[in-house]
Amino acid sequence: MIVKHNLTAMNSNRMLGLTTTSQAKATEKLSSGYKINRAADDAAGLAISEKMRKQIRGLTQASLNAQDGVSAVQTADGALNEVHDMIQRLTELSVKAANGTLSESDRGAVQNEVDQLVAEIDRVSTTTKFNETHLLRGTNANGKAGELTYTDAATALDGNLGTGSAVDTVKGTVDVAITSPATVQITTVTPSITATGKSVGPVELPDGTQKTYYLIESAAPTSASEAIRAYNEDASNAPSKAYGSMSELTAALKADYSENIRAVTTYLDDNGDLTLKAETFADLNNPVGLDLHVGADSTDDNKIYMNISMLSAKGLGLNGLNVSGDNADAATAAIDVVADALQRVSNQRASLGAIQNRLEHTIANLDNIVENTTSAEASIRDTDMATQMVEYSNNQILAQAGQAMLAQSNQATSGVLSLLQ
Repeated sequence: MIVKHNLTAMNSNRMLGLTTTSQAKATEKLSSGYKINRAADDAAGLAISEKMRKQIRGLTQASLNAQDGVSAVQTADGALNEVHDMIQRLTELSVKAANGTLSESDRGAVQNEVDQLVAEIDRVSTTTKFNETHLLRGTNANGKAGELTYTDAATALDGNLGTGSAVDTVKGTVDVAITSPATVQITTVTPSITATGKSVGPVELPDGTQKTYYLIESAAPTSASEAIRAYNEDASNAPSKAYGSMSELTAALKADYSENIRAVTTYLDDNGDLTLKAETFADLNNPVGLDLHVGADSTDDNKIYMNISMLSAKGLGLNGLNVSGDNADAATAAIDVVADALQRVSNQRASLGAIQNRLEHTIANLDNIVENTTSAEASIRDTDMATQMVEYSNNQILAQAGQAMLAQSNQATSGVLSLLQ
């Protein structure tokens, strides 16, 4: 018998240590739910599962990208639905104005509604956004999506609107102050009538001629309306014209520059002077490209490309739409212009609808791939709880047995004491 080295106890302790280590790993796997908690658990399995995780995470985000694309398409389509309705109304108004039973004043009333609808179509185009991305503005010559330029309007209006400032190429507006002096005396063809009012001009029209717009506010000794009639009937006063209200004057200014001016309104400036504000049509931009990334890799076939045309009034050819006049010629021609605009919107909506259907299939496919890849990754990475619990229970029994044997081994050498007594 030897007492210097207790080999039995050493062996029992070593085996108990192995069992304890194995039990600790089993406890870690059961508590974390993962079969691989560190690279040492399964080096190859870790590499494979991380590659799968990369694909899962990428495809999950790609699915969200496609869903955002659907939302953007629906936003654009919703806006174009309203544009469709307004163009349909323009069809009704054009056909109505083309009827020979309408007078010139009747067509003027129809033209007022046409102008408002065209202005709203243009406003919808320039303001419709999804997540701060303009959808219907297109891309300008500098490749800047959603940025509007007004070079065409600036060329047509700069320096032509009397004492007004040049076109603001950022906001697309031009301010025209009533000319100084603000009060003008107009002696009409009837010498006994003297009219007092304000004027805008002279301004240069697109055809190169000049025109002054007079607003007659009062007349003596008769009415302002009589002064307006008398002034406008006097051929020597051409090409100037008098109006009885500011709304009539602004409507005339809008009509003369209809291809470049969207609307004309009035306001008082900081000095209290009456000022006309003309909102201009933006230049026509190229279609905007919305490239949707719907894959986990960087290759081009993981992108879906869609284009949305600039569907402003100018993009639809509706700027300058005219149904007024003393005959039906302009209104008849407007019918075809409106029909062409309607077809453009229909084509764009059809394209958007096709893209949305494609994206819905894309989303379904991506979600299916994510699900099946997750299942494969789980088989590599996740703990089989039933199997691991069996191993844990086995290690627990072995640990208890090892502890008992270690105790017995430590008692084995005590018998030497009887020999020493």
